[in-house]
Amino acid sequence: IAEIAKDAGLRRGEISIFEEINTAKIDAQEVLNRLKDREDGRVIMVTAISPTKAGEGKTTTDIGLIMGLSRLGAKAIGSLREPSLGPVYGIKGGAVGAGNSTIEPAEDINFQFTGDFPAIESAHNLLANMLDSHIYFGNSLNIDIGTIKWPRAMDMNERALKDIGLTMKRKKGDITRKGEFVITAASEVMAILALAKDEKDLTQRLGRIIVAYNKDGNPITAKDLKANEAMAHRLKHALKPNLVQTREGNPVLVHTGPFANIAHGNSSVIALRTALKLGDYVVTEGGFGADLGAEKGYDIVMKQEGSNLL
Repeated sequence: IAEIAKDAGLRRGEISIFEEINTAKIDAQEVLNRLKDREDGRVIMVTAISPTKAGEGKTTTDIGLIMGLSRLGAKAIGSLREPSLGPVYGIKGGAVGAGNSTIEPAEDINFQFTGDFPAIESAHNLLANMLDSHIYFGNSLNIDIGTIKWPRAMDMNERALKDIGLTMKRKKGDITRKGEFVITAASEVMAILALAKDEKDLTQRLGRIIVAYNKDGNPITAKDLKANEAMAHRLKHALKPNLVQTREGNPVLVHTGPFANIAHGNSSVIALRTALKLGDYVVTEGGFGADLGAEKGYDIVMKQEGSNLL
């Protein structure tokens, strides 16, 4: 992976190598600062008109296109989403391509990889815990328990936890309310991490999460609970894109995996921005069909970046 990084234009001090899985994390801010004057490459977005039930096709096409462009002499790099563990164990399976059109290390990428998904799950559940703890220890923000909107998260398809009852036992009377779990890829924290430009931006975005309303109808945010800085700290390493390679040794950044039916369905902004400074062509994908991931890629990701990248 050190050779792949060098070929991609990365310096040794800009990467942290996971030798056991032949993967590296990229210090994107260092790269972006060094290459700020380099002209951006061009984005190629792969989408689908009629995606199949299992969802196969786009990632395989992405990877094949990266390899094909490279064989033609172009400096091509991929920017793809991380697979969710839930679909890996379900009908869809993994998300690293198929046949000879795959990225490596395929098994590690499919099975929680460098720990980004567990970090997102942990940050998400930290907020849920701080919300319940605030209510348990007096509820000074006067939160209306019936308006709580913040679920818990885990990276599995667990239907039994989609609608649950929660009880916090106290001597002066138990607190009971309804709750639920969402899959980690559907967490708002996942969407926020995918859109954040840097650590400061991440902290501010996390602070604006609305978790409930008070009894006057005003929103209660993660910042009100003083949770956003701790959440951002838990996500410090997850904010860095992951560098892997195709089977033919082409660089691919794999980072974040928001679902397109819940969020915007694209890999992270920070990975895309980094790839645009490293490559002449950046191949990415919009999750689900053109009316979901691709449309949101145009309307959210590209507009946020303030440029006509496609």
